[in-house]
Amino acid sequence: MPMPTREEALALLREWNANESLIKHALAVEATMRAMARARGQDVEFWGAIGLVHDLDYERFPERHPHEGARILRDRGWPDEAVHAVLAHAWGLVSDVEPLHPMEKVLYAIDELTGLVTAAVLVRPSKNLADLSVSSLKKKWKDKGFAAGANRDVISKGAEMLGLALDDLMAEVIAGMSEAAATLGLDGSGGAGGGHGVGSDA
Repeated sequence: MPMPTREEALALLREWNANESLIKHALAVEATMRAMARARGQDVEFWGAIGLVHDLDYERFPERHPHEGARILRDRGWPDEAVHAVLAHAWGLVSDVEPLHPMEKVLYAIDELTGLVTAAVLVRPSKNLADLSVSSLKKKWKDKGFAAGANRDVISKGAEMLGLALDDLMAEVIAGMSEAAATLGLDGSGGAGGGHGVGSDA
């Protein structure tokens, strides 16, 4: 089966998730994945679809995440590359599947970081992602009590895996999420953003 379209991936996400914070987290990861795929000359649609479905099972099966998500994708006929990517994003936490493909390494590196970015924006008076600088995000990063659920070890390991300085990874995530700021409720208009990565383990 060819890779499902964005519309099919989004429909599958909504089929298994009603929690808007989880859906917004998926959209934040999707936006970042698409931007980073574009910057690397990779398949934007493939990377984006994986971003949408990587936490497919988290709302209903948190204790079996991401294995139920992988099973659902397999049952729906998604390609093996998609199944492997979903398992690999939780490597070292609740999965022993290591990220190997560039897309998997990016997903591993940015998943928790999108949650930290969201949390950092929502405590700003403007609640606008456009106002968040890397230096401001770095201050929140260093405050271990802030968004404590965002696994900084995973983010650091992911940046190293990609051969990126942490500041550069942060800049790419901020830029990627900015492309969907209005959808994420991070444009200062008053909508609430989502931050699964802030309080989860994968």
